[in-house]
Amino acid sequence: MNRYHVSNSEGQFEKGSGEQVLANRLGISRTDEIDDAELILLEKLYHSVFEEKFPTGRINVALLKNWHRRWLGNIYEWAGQERSVNISKGGFMFAPSAQLPKLLEEFDEKYLALHTPCSGLEEEELIAAIAIVHVELILVHPFREGNGRLSRLLADVMAVQGGYKPLDYRSWEQNKTGYVSAIHAGMSMNYDPMKYWVRQALRND
Repeated sequence: MNRYHVSNSEGQFEKGSGEQVLANRLGISRTDEIDDAELILLEKLYHSVFEEKFPTGRINVALLKNWHRRWLGNIYEWAGQERSVNISKGGFMFAPSAQLPKLLEEFDEKYLALHTPCSGLEEEELIAAIAIVHVELILVHPFREGNGRLSRLLADVMAVQGGYKPLDYRSWEQNKTGYVSAIHAGMSMNYDPMKYWVRQALRND
C-alpha cells in the first residue's frame, strides 16, 4: 500500500519500516502486518455500525471522527483527530491542514446536513447524494490515514439508509484511474463521473 507523502517534519514513521509504515502504538514495521491490523479493526467497526447501533439520522463530522477513533485508536495516537500535516498522494495535494477546521465545518453544514439521512430518496437522488458527499470528503482528507476507507463506510451507511445494500466496490478497484479522475472532476463540482461509479457499485448484485 502506498502511504501518503507528508510535507513537513511531523511525518513520523515506524523504525525499521523504510518509511512505509506510520509510527504506531503496536510497534509494527511491516506493511502487510499493519494492513492486516487495520483491516481486522475496520471489520469490527463495520459490525458495530451496522449490527449494533445503525445511524438512522443525520450524519455529522463528529460521528466521522468517532468512527475513525474507534477504528484506529488502538494503532495510532492521532486517530479521530484532524491531521496537522499536509499530505499528497500520486502527485495530488489534498486540502491544506490549516484549512481543515473551516472546510470540515463547511462539509458538515453544506453537504452532510443536506444529503443525510438518505431515507426516502429516489435511486438517482441517493446516487447523487453519495457521490457528492464521497467526493467532498475525499478532497478534504481530514485524517492522516484511512480517509478512503472511512469514506466508503460513510457511503455504505448512506446506501443502507436509502434502503439498499452496502456498495460493491469491485468496479472501483478494477478501474482506479477512472475513480481518481472522478474525484478530480469534483474539484470543479462536476459530480457526474462519480455518480457513474456510485451507480455501478449500488446496482451490482
